[in-house]
Amino acid sequence: MLFNSIDFAVFLPLVFILYWFVFNRNLRLQNFLVVLASYVFYGWWDWRFLSLIVFSTLVDYSVGVALSNTDNLKKRKILLWVSILVNLGFLGFFKYYNFFVDNFISAFSLMGMSIKANTLNVILPVGISFYTFQTLSYTIDVYKRKLEPTKDFIAFSAFVSFFPQLVAGPIERATHLLPQFYKKRSFDYHLAVDGLRQILWGLFKKVVIADNCAEYANQIFNNSDGQSGSTLVLGALFFAFQIYGDFSGYSDIAIGTSRLFGFDLMRNFAYPYFSRDIAEFWRRWHISLSTWFRDYVYIPLGGSKGGLGMKVRNTFIIFIVSGFWHGANWTFIVWGVLNAVYFLPLLLTKNNRNNLGIVAENKFLPSLKEFLQMLFTFSITVFAWIFFRAQDLNHALRYISDIFSTSLFSIPDQKPIEVIGLILIFVTIEWLGRRDQFALANFGLSWKRPLRYALYVCLIIAILWNGGNQQEFIYFQF
Repeated sequence: MLFNSIDFAVFLPLVFILYWFVFNRNLRLQNFLVVLASYVFYGWWDWRFLSLIVFSTLVDYSVGVALSNTDNLKKRKILLWVSILVNLGFLGFFKYYNFFVDNFISAFSLMGMSIKANTLNVILPVGISFYTFQTLSYTIDVYKRKLEPTKDFIAFSAFVSFFPQLVAGPIERATHLLPQFYKKRSFDYHLAVDGLRQILWGLFKKVVIADNCAEYANQIFNNSDGQSGSTLVLGALFFAFQIYGDFSGYSDIAIGTSRLFGFDLMRNFAYPYFSRDIAEFWRRWHISLSTWFRDYVYIPLGGSKGGLGMKVRNTFIIFIVSGFWHGANWTFIVWGVLNAVYFLPLLLTKNNRNNLGIVAENKFLPSLKEFLQMLFTFSITVFAWIFFRAQDLNHALRYISDIFSTSLFSIPDQKPIEVIGLILIFVTIEWLGRRDQFALANFGLSWKRPLRYALYVCLIIAILWNGGNQQEFIYFQF
C-alpha cells in the first residue's frame, strides 16, 4: 500500500478511529490492532510475503527468550548466529542470489571455463532490507545485554511490523521503539497536529518534488546517449532531488503517521544537502542506516581507534557494505567506494567532526566559505548519484564521459522551468526550516491563521494537482 494512494487515505483514518475510540482502553488489544493493521498494509502489496515477516518474528522472539534463559557464552553465541543466519539468509536469497550466480559465471568465463548455473525469477519482498535489520538490532542488543528480552509476543510483533516504517524505515532500534509498545498511550492533540504537518510536507516532497523530478531524470538517464553534457548534468541534478524528496518524504510521512498513534520514531534526514563536508552529509542522510552500520559493523571492527591501515580498511568496509545493502549491482558498490574515497581524507586528518552544528545557525544566509563548502559537497554527492542511478557500470561511465565534453557549456535540451521553480521554492522552505525536525514544523506558525491555512491549502492543492500518476517510492526496491 502506497502512502500516496487512495487506499492509504481510507486505511489510515479507519485504523486511527479503531485505535483511539474502540481499542483505547486495553493496551494489548491496541498493540494487536497495530499488528493486524500492519499485516493488512503489507499484505496489500503481496500477501504471500507476510510469511517471511511472521517467520522472522517467531525466530527472533524465540532467540530472545532463549537468550534470557542461559548465561552459557557458547550457547548465547549459537543463538545469536541462528538469528543472524536466518535474517541475512532470507535477505541474501531474495536480494543477492542472482547477483552472485551471474558473477560466479562471469569469473569462470574470464578464466576460459564455461559453466552453467540457473538464475531464478525471484521477486524482492518490499522492505526486507529494513525489517531484517530492525529485528537483528533486537537480538544483537539482547545478546550484548543492552536490552531485556521481551516476553510479550504481541508487542514484539508490533515492533517488527509497525506499518508506518515497515517497508522503507526509519530502521528503528529495539531499545528505542519496543519499549513504547509496553506503555499506555494517550491521545495528544498537539503531537497529532504536528504529525499531520509532517505528513503534509512528506507528501509534498514525494508527489510534487520527487515525482516531477523523476519524469525528467528518467527521460535523460534512459536516453542518455547523444544528449548534451549540460542536459546530462541536469538529469543528475533532477535525480539528486528525486531521491532526496522521495526517501526523506517517505520518512516524514512515516514519522508523522507514527505521531498520530502516540509513537516517536527516530529522525532519518536532517537537511543533508546543506552539509559542508561529506562526513556531515553522512550524519544527515539516512541516519537510521548510517548509525546502524556504525554501531553494529564499524565500531565492532575497531572503528577509527586503530592504526592507519585499520582506519582505511574499516572506512571502505562500511561504505562498501552500505552500497551493497542498496542493491545487487556493481554500481552500488562503486557508489559506496566513491563515498569512502570522499570520506577518508577527513577521517585521516581528523576533520570528520568539524561541522556538527547547523549551517549559518544564527544567520539568515551562509558565509561565502560555507556556501562554497555546501556547493562542493553537493556537487560530489550528485556525481556519486550518477553511479547509483545508472543501469550498470558501462552506462555510468558513458554518462560521465559524455558530461565532460564541449557540449557541457551548451544550453540543455530539456527546459523544465516549472520543475526548477518548484525545486527553488522547496529548497527555500527547507533552508528557512533547517533548525527544526522537519521544514514545516514551525514554518508559518507565527502567521495569522488565515494566511497559515492558505499555505496548507496551497500545499494540498499542489499534491492533488500532481498526484495523478502514482509513483512507488524509490527505496521500495531496496
